[in-house]
Amino acid sequence: MKPPTTPTGLANLGPLAQLKAGRLPERLLRLLVGLWLYGLAIALMIEGAVGASPWDVFHLGVSHHVPLSFGMVMVLTAVAVLLAWIPLRQMPGLGTVANTLLLGPFADLNLALLDTPEGLALRCAYLVAGVVLCAVATAMYIGAQLGPGPRDGLMTGLARRTGWSIRRIRTLIEVTVLVIGVLLGGVAGVGTLVFAFGVGPLTQFFLRYLVVRLDPPTAVVGETS
Repeated sequence: MKPPTTPTGLANLGPLAQLKAGRLPERLLRLLVGLWLYGLAIALMIEGAVGASPWDVFHLGVSHHVPLSFGMVMVLTAVAVLLAWIPLRQMPGLGTVANTLLLGPFADLNLALLDTPEGLALRCAYLVAGVVLCAVATAMYIGAQLGPGPRDGLMTGLARRTGWSIRRIRTLIEVTVLVIGVLLGGVAGVGTLVFAFGVGPLTQFFLRYLVVRLDPPTAVVGETS
């Protein structure tokens, strides 16, 4: 029997099946590079100071109320989001664990390395680079088929259960999280709207090229259109 897939062809595999699906060294490398690039994308958008992503508006909002670093807030949020996977029957994996534990520290490290640039043009360039890089990073580590991170697992789980596109699901999630983040004291901006409505289509576009084809019959990749 073929496992359920998202409209982009991501298989819903269990942890052991993910590891046995072939091309494991390549997929592990894609996972780690994707997470590092995601951390860099987060830092670029925050340091650009023209509006962080909706999730990061939320993380920044929470950080105003707790004595924790931005990255640690990300880790704790990821653990909480995992609880929403239960009714979706979304399968975790090595990628899920790696995202939960590494993305926050990667973001903290990149934030320490980057400074807020002077001049609006360069700050906007940071934003654009961050949005595009985030989409590439998301497609890369999800496409490794080692299990999505908590936030993106929510996205792919809803896409699989509803039959809606990644683009539609991601946009709905980003807008919802943005509202909550602003209410918590996070600061949004023009860049936040650019991210909320741009990263979904970009992620779906890059997934067409970055999903790793797994060995049949363990997983059969579905349509990518």
